[in-house]
Amino acid sequence: MPHLTIVVDVRAKPDQVEPLKAELRRVVPLIRQENGCIDYYLHQDNSDPTRFLVYENWESHELWQVHMNRSHVQEHGEATADKIAECTRYEMSQID
Repeated sequence: MPHLTIVVDVRAKPDQVEPLKAELRRVVPLIRQENGCIDYYLHQDNSDPTRFLVYENWESHELWQVHMNRSHVQEHGEATADKIAECTRYEMSQID
């Protein structure tokens, strides 16, 4: 079965770019150490600093669900909620 790819497109509120960036960067090493995480990358748009993209691969949907239920993920959601203007998450599987 192919692994699960998650792509998250996040737009910060204009006055919250640096605080959001700091919080997004804070969780990267925690997530990379989790069971089932193949890779986890955080990007910032070169022409629009309010836009961030997270690209992550997981061994399975089940292991990603375990990740989503971890306390640090819940705390991260609470810490970023007032900093985000919009957020779209895509759950994808490689087909070719």
